[in-house]
Amino acid sequence: MGSKIFGYIRVSSRDQNEARQLEELLKLGIDERDIFIDKESGKDFQRPQYQTLKDRLREGDLLCIKSIDRFGRNSKEIKKEWEEITQRIKCDIKVLDMPLLETTQYKDQLGTFVSDLVLQVLSFVAERERENIRQRQAEGIAIAKVKGKHLGRPPLNLNSLDKEQERLLKINYPKWKNKEITGIALSACFPS
Repeated sequence: MGSKIFGYIRVSSRDQNEARQLEELLKLGIDERDIFIDKESGKDFQRPQYQTLKDRLREGDLLCIKSIDRFGRNSKEIKKEWEEITQRIKCDIKVLDMPLLETTQYKDQLGTFVSDLVLQVLSFVAERERENIRQRQAEGIAIAKVKGKHLGRPPLNLNSLDKEQERLLKINYPKWKNKEITGIALSACFPS
């Protein structure tokens, strides 16, 4: 069996759209069944589709990703995974928006040095961006709290419950407190 080309896509949350990345990988002729998509944070590599992809990679294969921040957001983890894929598994990696990070090219000592240097700089930038996002989010939450804005779901108005909902609440609230049912199951008792 010959070498294969795989694609990896990551977006940070379920409501983000992966279409832009998918289109880029499909343009390369990668079969859709060989493209793995995670909708999870890039803080580490414990992502189900990434782990499945890594299990499928074989020596001589090529892994394509749109940009290094789609691979991950933790510089040490990025470097570790990069080395595992390129050195232990012996696959090549191609970062579409950064040609210097294509391991099929520049296999001499200078090329490897430049590639490693670019990888370290870009993975550091990706990690800093993650930290900046978290800081901006925390600042936004703090400002909203100071302004007295309610964050999260609207508070429950117990006065709006009908008799059936009150009955269900009396039955299910103790179950929720005892962790016998989930909060989602308990919320099914309330008006929407």
